[in-house]
Amino acid sequence: MDKLMFWLLILLISFQYTTCAITNPTSLDFIKTSCKTTRHPALCVNSLSNYASSIQGNDRQLAKAAIAVSLNNAKSAAAYVSKLAGTTSNIKPRESEALKDCVNSMTSCVASLTQSIQELGKMAQFKGQNFVWHMNNVQTWVSSALTNQNTCIGGFSDSSMKGQLKDVVNKKMSSVSQVTSNALALVNRFSMRHKEVTHNP
Repeated sequence: MDKLMFWLLILLISFQYTTCAITNPTSLDFIKTSCKTTRHPALCVNSLSNYASSIQGNDRQLAKAAIAVSLNNAKSAAAYVSKLAGTTSNIKPRESEALKDCVNSMTSCVASLTQSIQELGKMAQFKGQNFVWHMNNVQTWVSSALTNQNTCIGGFSDSSMKGQLKDVVNKKMSSVSQVTSNALALVNRFSMRHKEVTHNP
């Protein structure tokens, strides 16, 4: 009986600790404050609030979570346009060409975001000029991913291309571009705040 009560107590304490960690208002406030530096702050908070317990007021973890959100959305968009590109019925030749270009752009986009999140995961071990070099890599790759997303949207900008296909692709890609724009802003914020800390010990 005593053993049962002991384990029940341990379970209760663990549950309370986990709940507090998930709903920690300080972590959420950190996300809200950080997201004010992005172009889409409401989307930023909504997409990152589930990561509050792992971010825990850490700029690098925040940037990493933002890139993870961007990567997940980019993979979904890449799969979506790839599926559309495989559909030949009711698609005009110009639309088919734009879809193929978009697939290539999104493939590069996913690769860039994957590289950036891997690089950011190792940033804690770098200092000085090593940190700057690796940080520049992350910023370049996230920026490149955003460029590839915009390239995909640009492929449907021709005035002769109208209709449902253009609308659905633009809607899908605009959503991805917004979270990636936010990710880039938070990556830049992490870089800047790191410089402030290192220059002001």
